[in-house]
Amino acid sequence: MDNLAQIPPVVLLLLAAFFAWLATTLGAAVVFCFKDKELNKRALDIMLGVSAGIMVAAALWSLTLPAIDLAGELWPGISWLLPSLGFLAGGLFITLTSIILDHKLPHANAKKRSILLFTTVTMHNIPEGLAIGVGFSSFAMGLAGSNLLSAIMITVGIGIQNFPDGLAVSVPLYRDGMRKGKAFFLGQASGLVEPIAAIIGFFITMAVRSALPFLLTFAAGAMIIVVIGELIPDIDPKNRSWSNIGFVIGFVAMMIMDLTLTW
Repeated sequence: MDNLAQIPPVVLLLLAAFFAWLATTLGAAVVFCFKDKELNKRALDIMLGVSAGIMVAAALWSLTLPAIDLAGELWPGISWLLPSLGFLAGGLFITLTSIILDHKLPHANAKKRSILLFTTVTMHNIPEGLAIGVGFSSFAMGLAGSNLLSAIMITVGIGIQNFPDGLAVSVPLYRDGMRKGKAFFLGQASGLVEPIAAIIGFFITMAVRSALPFLLTFAAGAMIIVVIGELIPDIDPKNRSWSNIGFVIGFVAMMIMDLTLTW
């Protein structure tokens, strides 16, 4: 740790941001494990359930709870206000986006779902990238309670969590008929905003910190609406029991990672 502390904080930040994106990329690469959509339809529906569970758990444990905790530190007594506004704004944003896409793409349900899924997971990665940037900036500025180890642990935790994030994008897109290469590309691309957000968070720490409760729950509200409105209804009823099991597994796995490794 002492040796790492000798490295310029900006360099450490860039390495952390690259690690976070790489984890998303590896998760998106899971799509190449599938051989045939028809033969693996049950497996794909199970993975869709897993993806839904991952997104719900991420919305609760890695977005909403940290937002409430941070809002409590910043504005004691009204810690519910900004997270509530963020969740409402995120849910309304996806609802309005869905209405617009229904109008523009009336018979292209798979394409609409692809757009919404990519958008929400990308939005989910923005506050995580900001959190990485804030962590390293706080360490560089010597703020009370901040150190290199905590910044690294935030990065490692978010990186581990990003693996299922990439999977949650690429597998449903592949299930909807997209080519593996394109599904993988979009899966890893959803994580590209994280390094950018990390750099922004590093240089405007205090301003970003004040906005994080809103940004976190904005992403949470958006993710919940996509799961309820797009992912779960598209699961084949014949495979619903299997996908339910997948949902529980995805939720519990993500919850454990969030509560033990992040924030």
